[in-house]
Amino acid sequence: MLRDKNLIPLSHQHQRALALCVRIDRASPIPENDLDAWQTEIAQLFHAEVEIHFAAEERVLFRAVSRFSDLKALVDELSTDHVELRQHFSAAAARELSSQDLNSFARTLSAHIRKEERQLFERMQLLMSAEELTALGTKLEDALKDAAYVCAVPNPATALREKRS
Repeated sequence: MLRDKNLIPLSHQHQRALALCVRIDRASPIPENDLDAWQTEIAQLFHAEVEIHFAAEERVLFRAVSRFSDLKALVDELSTDHVELRQHFSAAAARELSSQDLNSFARTLSAHIRKEERQLFERMQLLMSAEELTALGTKLEDALKDAAYVCAVPNPATALREKRS
C-alpha cells in the first residue's frame, strides 16, 4: 500500500535507521577496535533523531490509534520495543555494547521498524479517514520539528561494506 503523505516523515526516519541496521549487518562480526565508532554513531542518531521520533510516536501516533481496539496489542508491543531499544541506545552511549549486542540491536530495531511500517501504518491507513490522517500529520510535523534531518556520514569504521562471508 502506498504510504499516506502524513506518515512519510516517520517513514523517512525509519529508512535512515534501517540503513544503519544494514551497515551493522554487513560489518558483522564487528572488530573490537571498531565498537567505539559504531556506538558513537548509534548514540548520535538517538540524540539527533530517534529520541524525538519515539516521543512523537508515543505522544501523537499511538494515542491517535488507541481508540481502535484491534490495534491495542500492537501498540503495546511497539511501546515495549521502545523501552528495549532505549536500553540499547543508552548502552551504546555508555560504550557498553559488544559486537553481539550490536547485532541484537540491529535486528531488534529493524524488526520494530518493519512492524510499524507493515502492520501499524497499513492498518491506520485503512481505519482512519483522510481528515484524521491530515490532522495526525499536522501533529506529527510539530512533534518532529526538532529532529535533525542531516545526512550522517559514517566514519571509515562504520561505512557500508560488502557483506563478509
